[in-house]
Amino acid sequence: MATAAFSFRDAWQSVLQAVFPSLCACCGEVLVQGERQVCLKCLGNLEYTLYSPHDDNPAERMLATRMPLVNATSLLHFQQESTVQRLVHAMKFRSNCELCEAMGRQMGLDLLRSGRFDDVDLLVPVPLHWTRRLVRGYNQSELLCRGIAQTFGRQVNTTALVRHRYTRKQSRRKATERERNVSGAFSVRRPAELQGHHILLVDDVMTTGATLGSCGQALATVPGLRISVAALSVAAR
Repeated sequence: MATAAFSFRDAWQSVLQAVFPSLCACCGEVLVQGERQVCLKCLGNLEYTLYSPHDDNPAERMLATRMPLVNATSLLHFQQESTVQRLVHAMKFRSNCELCEAMGRQMGLDLLRSGRFDDVDLLVPVPLHWTRRLVRGYNQSELLCRGIAQTFGRQVNTTALVRHRYTRKQSRRKATERERNVSGAFSVRRPAELQGHHILLVDDVMTTGATLGSCGQALATVPGLRISVAALSVAAR
């Protein structure tokens, strides 16, 4: 009986796939059996940083002067007109929540393999302002944290760190403009939830480090807090 139900479900999914085929989030081509969200060709075009096992990697150097930092890493290199850019845009602007969590799971596996983040005990996403969260319907960094938690096994805190001031989009802004735009935009609403923890601050894209740095400065006011950072992608330099 269970086998019959399973076969029926598979058959029904095949019909749905034929009528409403799933498309690759990066290139738009129809996904074949065994592919989910991103086709094998686009997966092969993703450029991995391989930063996680290494101290003093470029992500750490970008952030070390901005906050008291334990470790930092990023999974992918971000470049304009690249597969990684299309991946990030699908996550942020096309409501692809499943893709966000899937990439978070990949980040979690990368963290596990590195061994440098083993004593992290809490995941904290870079927050959106409530108005942008309302319009978008979700926070992609929070969904990345949910995915990381599935493979890295840590709790997620979405309430302690808040973006209390609305900021304009950072894209297409020069480094100095990015700094001014997010300066003082974040605050810790519930410091007791973070006190004494080693948190992993999570974002989707690290370009100049301005946004993560502003978050880190707010978090640095919490007694006994240790801060590490993981971004899905980092701008190639």
